[in-house]
Formats: sequence, C-alpha cells, structure tokens
Amino acid sequence: MPSDINLSRRLLEQFLTVAQEQHFGRAAERLGMSQPPLSQSIQRLERSVGARLLDRGPGGVRLTAAGAAFATDARRLLDLQAAAITRARRVAQGLEGEVRVGYVSLLSHLYLPTMLRTAAEQLPGIRIHLQHGSSAAVVDQVRTGVLDLGFLRDPARLDDDLVSSVIATERIGAALPEGHHLADTAEIDLLRLRDEDFVLPDPAALPVLAEQLRLACHEAGFAPRQAAVADDLSGLLSYVAAGLCVSLLPEGLRHLAAAGVTFVRLRGNAGYLDTTVYAVHRPAPDTAVTHLLSALTTPHP
Repeated sequence: MPSDINLSRRLLEQFLTVAQEQHFGRAAERLGMSQPPLSQSIQRLERSVGARLLDRGPGGVRLTAAGAAFATDARRLLDLQAAAITRARRVAQGLEGEVRVGYVSLLSHLYLPTMLRTAAEQLPGIRIHLQHGSSAAVVDQVRTGVLDLGFLRDPARLDDDLVSSVIATERIGAALPEGHHLADTAEIDLLRLRDEDFVLPDPAALPVLAEQLRLACHEAGFAPRQAAVADDLSGLLSYVAAGLCVSLLPEGLRHLAAAGVTFVRLRGNAGYLDTTVYAVHRPAPDTAVTHLLSALTTPHP
C-alpha cells in the first residue's frame, strides 16, 4: 500500500527536472545538489506513489507510462500552486501584480495591442503575461485559475462557472485569391460563390464559425463545395493565398492576411454574417481584471 507523501513544490520540481534531463547527474547539477539525495528523493516518491515512474539504464533514465502521466499532472499542480499564490498576493495588494491573459491565434494582432497600450498608460502597476493556446485550452485554464482572462472568437457554449462579455463584433466577408474574377468587386451577394471551391473550418476545432458558414450559405440557396478543411484561421487564409479555394472569414483579418488574399464585402444583414470576440473570466474577478475589461476598446479598422 503506497504511503502518504507531501508533494512539495521542491519534490515535484526535482522529478520534473530528472524527467527533462533524462539523467540524474545532469538533473542534480541543474538543481544545485548532489546526485545521491536526488536519487533517494525520487525513489521515495516512487514508493509513495506505488508505481515505477522512471526506467533507469546505463545511459540515463526515461519516463514510464505512469511517469509520463505523473509528469503532466505534476506540471499542472505547479501551475495551479503558482496561480493560487499570485492571485492571493494580487488581491492583497490591490492593483499591483500580474494578470495572465490567454488568447487564440490572430486575436493578438487585432485586440491585444489596445489592451497592452491602455494598461501601460492607465494601470502601470499591472504586468500582463500573455499566453497563446487553443480555444479549449484557454477556457480550461481560465476555469482552473491558471489564466485570469481569455480572449476568444465565438466560443462554444460556456459553463455557468465562467462569465463572458462582448469585446467586438466583426462582419464576415468573402476571402478570395488575388486575381479572382470577383476580387475587384466592392460588394457581392454570397450566392455568386456557389460554384467555387471552399476551404471550410473544421467543425471540431471551429464549431461556431463552421456552423455560421453552413447556415449563411444555406440561406443564400446553396451548400458550399468543400475542397479543403483547416482547423484554424491561419490555415484557412493559407489555402486562399495559395489560390486553391475561397472562404468566408472575419473582415478584421484583412489587415493580417498573407499576400494573395483579397476580402470582398458580402451584401445582406443576416446574423450569420457576424462574428463576435469575447473576453472570458471567472465570476467576481479581482480589481485588475475588472479595470482591464473596462479600459479595453475596439481598435479602429
């Protein structure tokens, strides 16, 4: 029967260092300690866990399946511990401290500069730490407290333990390859794309945008002819830039699109042609997060 053990930060850091270095000697040197005490600490950890975490060999060590799983959870425990300490200190100190902000691809160029500039001018005591991730990862890290604030585009339905607020609403436009016969047109009806090959969002990765495009095309009287699929906005833009497909994307991306992409406005007022950027946080955020949300404004196009 495994014995109780205090999973101290030091012990978790020792194990993760050995896992990263794959060698007790190098790990001990990096930790500023001798090798025998480090080996003994890891052995006690394995006895307490009740599983072999490392396979030892003449050339070093490697993680077992149990060790790999434990390493993932150990990193998460260290992140949560750091988050708890940071949050307590920030609450105690008011507006002094760090706010950890997560975001999905491309939003960093469109909205985060305004937040960073405003924070530097109005909230000089706040340090903002940015972390990129997928929508699912950002939501999970906001929920667990690893992140204080997340910026997402059209997130799937959120659970009641999170709060979202609208930061900006953008129009969806037609993204066409440069040289396309409609690229010089100021505005078109969506129906004019019915015979085009489309690169479409992967419904698993971008469920809201994928459903919007399906409904918008259905309302226009056709089903988009799928030639390719991408799981992020950069991938969608890349297919269009390559001249292989057209797509429907938020018009704000026109400032960031690679050479070879032209955006053309779509006629109509259907709600399916709007996409929304949200800020997501836990209920009752601390003062720093509240001030950041109040200070954030939509950048000019």
